[in-house]
Amino acid sequence: MSDGICGVRRQAQRNGAMAFAALRPQARTMVPVVTNHHATRLKSHSGGALCLPPRSIALTVLPLLLSACAMDGGWLTTVGPDYQPTPLPVAEHWQAPQPDAPTLPHHGDPAGLARWWQRFDDPVLSRLLAAAQSVSASVAQAKARIEEARAGLTGAEVAAIPSLDTDLNAGRSVFSFGGPVFTRTQYQWNLQSNWEIDLFGGMARQREAAQSRLDSRNASWHDARVAVAVETANAYLAYRYAEARRQLASADAESRAESARLAAIAGRAGFRAPADVALAAAGAAEGKQGLLQQQAQCERLLQGLVALTGLEPAEARRLLTGTPERQARLPTPPPFRVDALPARVLLQRPDLAAAERDVAAASAAIGVEQAKRFPRLSLTGNIAYAFQNMNAASLLLAQTWSVGPTLSLPLFDAGKRAADVDAARAQYEAAVAGFHATARTAVQEVETALVRLHSAGERLPQARSAAAGYHTSWRAAQDLYQAGLGSLLDAETARRNALAADLTVVELEQERVSAWIALYRAAGGAWEDDGGDAVSAEHG
Repeated sequence: MSDGICGVRRQAQRNGAMAFAALRPQARTMVPVVTNHHATRLKSHSGGALCLPPRSIALTVLPLLLSACAMDGGWLTTVGPDYQPTPLPVAEHWQAPQPDAPTLPHHGDPAGLARWWQRFDDPVLSRLLAAAQSVSASVAQAKARIEEARAGLTGAEVAAIPSLDTDLNAGRSVFSFGGPVFTRTQYQWNLQSNWEIDLFGGMARQREAAQSRLDSRNASWHDARVAVAVETANAYLAYRYAEARRQLASADAESRAESARLAAIAGRAGFRAPADVALAAAGAAEGKQGLLQQQAQCERLLQGLVALTGLEPAEARRLLTGTPERQARLPTPPPFRVDALPARVLLQRPDLAAAERDVAAASAAIGVEQAKRFPRLSLTGNIAYAFQNMNAASLLLAQTWSVGPTLSLPLFDAGKRAADVDAARAQYEAAVAGFHATARTAVQEVETALVRLHSAGERLPQARSAAAGYHTSWRAAQDLYQAGLGSLLDAETARRNALAADLTVVELEQERVSAWIALYRAAGGAWEDDGGDAVSAEHG
C-alpha cells in the first residue's frame, strides 16, 4: 500500500508543480474543503459489539503512511537556496616560519593533538585540567545549549508527522420543556488526527536549520572545553613562572642580606665607609621587598587556580607544592609542526565549525520564510463515540467520524512575508560575514603564535648567553670588592644586571611555553580526559 501511496505522491509532484507555479502569494485565507460523514447508530448498551468501520481505519492510518514519503523534502518542491559551504578566505601557505620540531606521529595534523596535554608528563597539570573541566560554567552552559538545540530538532522533525489526540468526557444535564423533567447522561470519546502536508519544503528546511543549529552547539561545546583547558594551562604556567621569579628573588635577597651583614661588620671595624654600609643595608631591604612581592603574587595566582578548578585551597596548595622537583619548574610542552595547509588546519577549529554551521542554519531559514508565501495543505480527521441515555434508560450509542483537507491560500498581507524573506537573507549575509571574520581571526592567531614561538626560540639562547656573562661580571666585581680593590656600588650594579638577566631568561622560557599553548589553541586543539572523552573540531 505504501508503494502505491508514494506513486500517488510522485504523480502529485508532477501535476501539482504546474498548478502552483503561477502563484505569487501575499497573505493567507482559509479555504476549507471538508468531506464529512456522520454515521449515527443507536444501540442498546448490550446490543452488539462496538466496531470501527474499515474506512475509518484506513483514513486514520493513511497520514502515517504518507508521511513516510515526505520526510526528505517538499511534496511539490523545496523552496529556498540549497546550502553550499562558504570557501575559507585564507592563503595557500603559512607566512610565519615553522617551529623546529621532530617528526611526530600526527605528521603535523592538528587532529593528532587530542592527547597533547598528557604528553606534558605533568600529573599536576592533568589534575587541574580535569578539575576545571568538571566545574566550568562555560562548559555547562554550552552543554545546556546542546540540549536546547536537540529539543528544537525534535520539534522540527515531528512537525511533519501526523498528530493524534484523544479526549474522554462525561456529563449529566437536566432540562424541561414546560412539562416533565428529563435527565440526560452522556459519555463521549473522541480521537482526532491532524497532518500538515509539506508541499513546498518549509518543514524540511526547518529540520535542516535545526540540525545545523545542533551541530553548531556541539562545536561550541568543544570550543568551550578547549578554551577552559587553555585558560587552566596558562594559569598553571603563570603560577610556575611566579614560583621561578620567587626563587630568584629569594636567592637575591639572601645574597644581599649576607653582603649587608659583612658590610656592617667591616664598617664597625673601620674597614668600610658608612656610605657603603648604608648602601648594602638598602640593597638588603630592597631584596626583601622584592621577595615579599613575589610571594604575594604566587598566593594570588594560587587563589586564581582555586577559583578556576573548584578545588579546596588546602588541596590546591598541596597539589602545587607537594612535589618539590616541580616547584619553580615551567611545564615542557611537546613540540609539533603545523605542516598542513591553512584551510585544513582551520577546519579543525571548533569555533570556525560553529560559525560555518550558523551560516548553514541561516541559509535554511530563508527557505522556511519563503515556504510561508505558498499555499499550505493540512488533513484532519475525527472519530467520536457517545453513549447516552434519558432518565436512566438503556445506553444508546452515537458514532460520528469526519475527514477532510484544508487548503490555506496566502492572498494579501501588505508585504509582511516578503519582508520576512528579506530579513532572513540579511541574517544569512550577516552569518557569512561573521564566518569570514572568524576565519581571518583564526589565521591571525595561528600566524601570531608561530611568530611568538619563532621569536622566543631565537632570543632564548642569546638571553642565556647574556645571563652567563652577567654572572661572571658579578662574581668578578664581588671578588674585587671583598679584596678591597673595588667599590660596593660596582658590585651591586653587577648583581642587578645578573638578576635582570636571569629574569629575562625565565620570562622568555615562559613566553615560549605560552606560545606553544597559543599555537595549540589556534590550530584547533583538542582536549581528552582520562575517560577518553575527546574534544576536537572534527567531532563537532
